[in-house]
Amino acid sequence: MIMALPFPLPPAPWCRSSSLLGCRAGVLALSLGLGSLAVPPTGVAQREPAIPESFVTEAARRAGPAVVRIDTMRTVTVGRLPSQGLGHPFFDQFFDQFFENGPSSRQRTQREQGTGVIFAEEGLILTNAHVVERSDQVEVRLTDGRTLAGTVVGLDSVTDLAVVRVASPTPLPVAPLGDSDAVEVGDWAIAVGNPFGLDNTVTMGIISNLNRNISKLGITNKRLELIQTDAAINPGNSGGPLLNAAGEVIGINTLVRSGPGAGLGFAIPINRARSIAEELIRTGKVSHAMVGIGLRPLTPELAREFNRNSDRGFRLPERQGVLVANVLPLSPAEQAGLRTGDVILAAGGTKVTNPEELLKAVEAAGVGGRLRLDVWQQGRERQVTVVPVDMAVLQQRNRAVEDGTYWRRIPLRP
Repeated sequence: MIMALPFPLPPAPWCRSSSLLGCRAGVLALSLGLGSLAVPPTGVAQREPAIPESFVTEAARRAGPAVVRIDTMRTVTVGRLPSQGLGHPFFDQFFDQFFENGPSSRQRTQREQGTGVIFAEEGLILTNAHVVERSDQVEVRLTDGRTLAGTVVGLDSVTDLAVVRVASPTPLPVAPLGDSDAVEVGDWAIAVGNPFGLDNTVTMGIISNLNRNISKLGITNKRLELIQTDAAINPGNSGGPLLNAAGEVIGINTLVRSGPGAGLGFAIPINRARSIAEELIRTGKVSHAMVGIGLRPLTPELAREFNRNSDRGFRLPERQGVLVANVLPLSPAEQAGLRTGDVILAAGGTKVTNPEELLKAVEAAGVGGRLRLDVWQQGRERQVTVVPVDMAVLQQRNRAVEDGTYWRRIPLRP
């Protein structure tokens, strides 16, 4: 059957005849002539043109079966009225108890979805911490349609990584892990996941940049150096794999920029994710070393500007370094003698020019390690040694200092 065109066929551009019928006849004759030339000689077999398989197809086929959908459920209380006790402890407690259990409050189940990738035959799945944290129930849906109960082995909010375990009577597909240190800008990037609940979605782009510090994205409570990609990553892709052209996992998708500049996605390098996962499997938590200082980058230009306009009674060295913006009480930094306004010039004998380099030196020293710092303090250079403590310990100390119960609850030494 031939479909009729909804408009008249215009004269061919090469037709110069004044007769429209003659033009059409000429076009028909030419078409028949070309058609006769296209007919293969008798006895010659016709073959379909060979279409090479896309490397994206092969990569998705290799890792795709190990990509799972993670459904989470949590119970939340909504509709509770605010405290009516006017600040009096007795009345606050009375109204809190009344409205917590009264008709003004109710509970509902909140359901969310994310993505994960099976990285070990024991049924271990890597995903984002924000996908599973505070969940009462975790279900894992495989690409073959099966749904398995998931158990959170451990999660780390600082790196936004979590490990979930499932038990299966049959072997599970496992995605091959690549080497994120070998990734280069311009490499192919393939994202696999379940954006907006649309299972088994594959998008492609390139690696746009490497080592993007998460603080540059306005997120200050995480410690991550991210892979940047223009492969489409959307809500629901969180926790899914970012693949290279060979179908190896090189990252765990975690962020997407919305609003102005949308179209930028970010993934946690798989080498970092692998080490975090190993610690979560081994201990159920991750230890992060901290010394308890707020940091700002310092350049000679900024130092000169400060020295011209400041009346604080001290001058900054017009050098590249890291400015100490604040020091937490009873922190390793305070115990070592660091003060607000100090400038850290080197850590462990290596020059530091920005806060990220200093944080890496602290992490490398580890909890309980000793880290020597070269510091400009009160017009002269000196050396101090800090002993990092675990982030959780430091946070607990800080809360105790704020509510005045430090000496009662926490020993002085780390």
